[in-house]
Amino acid sequence: MPLKVSKNFDITKLPTEYNGNKLNKEKGKALLQKRIEELAELQNKFYADGRRSLLVIIQALDAAGKDSTIRKVFSGINPQGVDVTSFKAPTHEELSHDYLWRCMKALPAQGKWGVFNRSYYEEVLSVKVHPEYLIGQNLPPEASSEKVWKYRYEDINNMEQYLTRNGTIIVKFFLNVSAKEQAKRFIERAEEAEKNWKVGIYDMKERELLPKYLEAINAMLVNTNTTCASWNVIPADDKWYTHLCVADKLIETLNSFDIQYPKPDKNQMGAIKEVKAKLEKERS
Repeated sequence: MPLKVSKNFDITKLPTEYNGNKLNKEKGKALLQKRIEELAELQNKFYADGRRSLLVIIQALDAAGKDSTIRKVFSGINPQGVDVTSFKAPTHEELSHDYLWRCMKALPAQGKWGVFNRSYYEEVLSVKVHPEYLIGQNLPPEASSEKVWKYRYEDINNMEQYLTRNGTIIVKFFLNVSAKEQAKRFIERAEEAEKNWKVGIYDMKERELLPKYLEAINAMLVNTNTTCASWNVIPADDKWYTHLCVADKLIETLNSFDIQYPKPDKNQMGAIKEVKAKLEKERS
């Protein structure tokens, strides 16, 4: 199951693979299908209720399985009820706005689910590891001082609290892949023609910065783990287990809100009976 973040958290000491004996890959995949059906029913209720939105954030190192997790877990959801947004390198237009702007535009509407493949958390990860990215944001001195990361953690926490207070349920996942498994997946990408486009020299340059990334990830998880939007760290070396953990956590979270189909009021019931009577008369 997802691992919780504590003050003494250290991402390097957490498991990256399934270490139990109750499940295997075959059983896990079968169980996932049941979870996908449960999620589809929950999404129908969620959409019908229409008073809340769900924001799912998935962060991870490269090759940790973000894309496959999204494909698998949300495969049975009505496409009209869920929007997936992948955040790449910011465009010139995006860089001309504040760092939260492009993600705020993609937030889900009431009744809908939004899935972020990467997110505003890149602003305290890749931007922190690459100081040149911060310079490229053309910020004034007061927005790029030595306290920039402290301020960004605070901004993000305040923004997420604002969203939750206004009906957005936020579920955040960090997929924890080992360096060994990441290397294996990079090799697979290099050897499989249909995956060649996913790998390049940039990946190796980023991999060389792994210690800095792990330090930034640790700081991000500790400083943005709040009661309204806590982090769930998922072992990511076994993809089938990753998918199952994500689905289980989503179901657990949604069920905690007791979301139900809205009950029609007296006027609606009268209209339903009237329409039904007319249609039955036409049929007879």
